[in-house]
Amino acid sequence: MKRILLFATAIALSLNTYAQDEAAMKAWMEYATPADMHKMMGKYNGHWEVKTKMWMAPGAEAMESTAQATNDMYMGDRYQKSKFTGEFMGMPFNGESTTGYDNMRKVFTTTWIDNTGTGIMYAEGKWDAAKKSIEYKGMASDPMAGKQMAFREVMTFTDDNTYTMEMYNMMGDKEFKSMEMTFTRKD
Repeated sequence: MKRILLFATAIALSLNTYAQDEAAMKAWMEYATPADMHKMMGKYNGHWEVKTKMWMAPGAEAMESTAQATNDMYMGDRYQKSKFTGEFMGMPFNGESTTGYDNMRKVFTTTWIDNTGTGIMYAEGKWDAAKKSIEYKGMASDPMAGKQMAFREVMTFTDDNTYTMEMYNMMGDKEFKSMEMTFTRKD
């Protein structure tokens, strides 16, 4: 009788472990599989003409420039890499971003690096279906203040051939629009 009880307990524990393993595997696969938000990002692959306006302070005159951007999905369509080339204040400008969508947390994540600094900007944001936009909030290095500064970035997807990025920084305790980029599809 003890052997039968021991055998039945061992089988029950094995089945419970198997069920837990199956549930864990299912959860992992849902987390790892590109979904609708990844497909939406992929719609914006390609080459883009970028018109940029930058403001160094509230009320300052906008500095305008143009750039080229190339967006490509990678890592099995889980992330989008964007590469920028252009000129800013008469100097060559290069930058890269990586954007992803975290299936578990239901947030977009983005990083930015460029040849004008040594830090990595990081932000997270939620999709707003009504506005067709993502509002990111993050932190970046402010070398003039010697500390991290909060920023807000709004990506608005007008249609399949146009989208904009607006960046807002803090000056003291007030937010101001510091950048606006308009992306127009080249091909």
